[in-house]
Amino acid sequence: VEMSHAGEKLDDRMQPLTESQCGSIAKSTDQDLAHYENLSLEEISKGKVGILLLAGGQGTRLGTSYPKGMYNVGLPSQKTLFQLQSERILSLQNLAEKKTGRSGKITWYIMTSASTVKPTSQFFENNNYFGLEAENVVVFQQGTLPCFTFEGKMILGEKYKLSIAPDGNGGLYRALRNEGILKDMKKKGIKFIQLYCVDNILVKVGDPLFMGYCLSKGAECANKVVPKGFPTEAVGITCKVDGHYQVVEYSEITQKSAEKRNRDGSLVYGAANICIHFFTFDFIERVVMFNERSLQHHVAKKKIPYVDSAGVLVKPDKPNGIKMEKFVFDVFQFAKNFVVWECLRDEEFAPLKNAEGASDFTPTHCRNSLLALHQKWLRIAGAKLINEAGEEAKQMGSPAGEDNNNAPDNNNDEKQYVVMCEISPLVSYAGENLQTYKGKSLELPLLLE
Repeated sequence: VEMSHAGEKLDDRMQPLTESQCGSIAKSTDQDLAHYENLSLEEISKGKVGILLLAGGQGTRLGTSYPKGMYNVGLPSQKTLFQLQSERILSLQNLAEKKTGRSGKITWYIMTSASTVKPTSQFFENNNYFGLEAENVVVFQQGTLPCFTFEGKMILGEKYKLSIAPDGNGGLYRALRNEGILKDMKKKGIKFIQLYCVDNILVKVGDPLFMGYCLSKGAECANKVVPKGFPTEAVGITCKVDGHYQVVEYSEITQKSAEKRNRDGSLVYGAANICIHFFTFDFIERVVMFNERSLQHHVAKKKIPYVDSAGVLVKPDKPNGIKMEKFVFDVFQFAKNFVVWECLRDEEFAPLKNAEGASDFTPTHCRNSLLALHQKWLRIAGAKLINEAGEEAKQMGSPAGEDNNNAPDNNNDEKQYVVMCEISPLVSYAGENLQTYKGKSLELPLLLE
């Protein structure tokens, strides 16, 4: 089915989301935000929140063979992505306890693949789960599917072995059932679940604003989005297709639809997907038990090493076969009450995808996005950051900022300007708890632990 529909445009079947189901940080009052946060901290303190992490990928494009979460982008603290995320969960639990007086725990479910499951489990064990309790860190594994040639034949990856690949991030739903995760959630009384992808260095793990907005709307399923940078940016966007919620890939719409604007100048189809979702447990359970089988497989054309008729391993230089994948967001179509929450890109989205030298999403891109954000937090708190010349450091630009994305002049001079200022998640989850630095002068480089 997928092969025969590839390349079709969906414009005539698409509708944008209605305004009432679109919340946003920028358009919310401080009072709204405090209300959303309190709703979430209440549920966290009761132990009703679980977090799903998609961590099946190896850093192939980064030139490494270990799980991406173990990557260290070169921050002053030398922390890996896994450590930053662990500490954000600890910090969030502390915020909830401070607010409610109850000490609830978040369970963190980490989905790995055949190639990352062992090194991931080992890494957490060796590092004492970075301060989290071992029973609240649950590592499980997604399934695999055989790879096929374009003619539909299975590919031999080794002499007596079929070539297999992970079944896409949508393999999550089958794994939740097969690996006993759904049962565990039920036993622990988890009611609300946030999902995210391991490569985003800025991710607010378990974001209380996003979840609180969902709770206030009674939503069963939601997508956190960023505004699309410009009409032709190659990102998936959230909308309705034939009346069902969906993420539509950039290649599935025409230029005309991509350029459509609202009265205020914003793009009609501008809610860009960043792989951060919210689900109620009841919704996930329904999807896993009743809808999972009807999720369509998507076809990804890939370069797949194979054994030829002479028994020699060949590494092709162009795509020679297909991997079948399900997508995690394909369950949006089953949601009755669905909302989106728009956040700020420079505060929440900088994915690690490419090795140094690429134009974006490199270790330097990620590192500088975090440093710029932490400098911004301290400046908002009223601190002065003093450089080696004894002057106040000006704000560094964030590579993750709206204006920087994929722009042709992306490597201009101000990109070279870096302020070495890092704040441990244990000090501040998202810019709070920094009031003691008001009016203080702090010397750079700075690492607040």
